[in-house]
Amino acid sequence: MTIIQAIQKVLKESNKPLTYKEIYKQIIDKKLYEFNAKNPLNIVRWSIRKHCFGLDFSTASKIKHFKIVIDNKSSTKYALYSKNDSDKKVLVENILDQDRLPEEKINEFIINHKRNIQQELLDNILNAPPSFFEALVVELLLKMGYGWDEKESGYVNGGVGDGGIDGIIKEDKLGLGKIYIQAKRYTKTTIGRPDLQQFVGAMENNRKGVYITTSSFTKSAISYIEKQMKDIVLIDGEKLTDLLVENQIGIQVVKTFVTYKIDKDYFE
Repeated sequence: MTIIQAIQKVLKESNKPLTYKEIYKQIIDKKLYEFNAKNPLNIVRWSIRKHCFGLDFSTASKIKHFKIVIDNKSSTKYALYSKNDSDKKVLVENILDQDRLPEEKINEFIINHKRNIQQELLDNILNAPPSFFEALVVELLLKMGYGWDEKESGYVNGGVGDGGIDGIIKEDKLGLGKIYIQAKRYTKTTIGRPDLQQFVGAMENNRKGVYITTSSFTKSAISYIEKQMKDIVLIDGEKLTDLLVENQIGIQVVKTFVTYKIDKDYFE
């Protein structure tokens, strides 16, 4: 019997959620598994959380056997997970810190660090000249692989008389296919349906467009675009900064960290 099978057996026979310490005690009492480790309690905790639905840290398994049940503020309990479970959300923020694995904490720190960097990116964009933002979004799309050449296929079209188009990406060398770009740098003003109607009108017969803003879009604006025959992508401030970090534009990689997991194939 494997450690996972032992945990499953305990939870099935108990027919109620248990803490990892309670699960470990029952495994020992029923002699379901023989531990050859200095800290067997940690083995149980690690095995549960690695296969726990809703926990997707770097070394977590894609196969989920367990789920988190939080019944009070003093303990985190676990139960058997089924794909038919109606509750598809895990309140990770309510999980006690003592239950978290080091990998989970690292993952959480990285997420928080990324959020801080994204906010700093947004602040710098809002403090820069408008022309900088237009050039930035063109560079981003080129870096993402749009256009036939990263240096020559995109240009800023903004300024007086731009016709409502701030940038253009040529998809091929002859410019037979084009992506029109509209870039709006706002702090609190949301992009509404009238703004998108103007953009669609400015696109004329061109079918592809990207509307990028540092703020967000109203529900009516999103609904309007979903019904359009043209292929238009909306990118709000959160998505914009996420793409900037992903493509390393406006940031520098200071240091990278590596996490590890056991190579089971090696030992087999």
